[in-house]
Amino acid sequence: MAEEIRAEIVANVLKVVAREGTSLSDGDTVVILESMKMEIPVLTEASGKLARIAVNEGDVVQEGDLLAVVE
Repeated sequence: MAEEIRAEIVANVLKVVAREGTSLSDGDTVVILESMKMEIPVLTEASGKLARIAVNEGDVVQEGDLLAVVE
């Protein structure tokens, strides 16, 4: 089953850490968001292959926006 990783806050995408096709373990960092000068790592909650990255560095995301999909 696919895990959709969504933004929990309004933020800028500071860095995309993982690349599509990469195998990830529970707790790996996928992207780093920046909000109010704080860096917030976004972690996976399941192991699997990163099927899709839905954002690019420099994008502004809103709460609930899709960041990535892990299958």
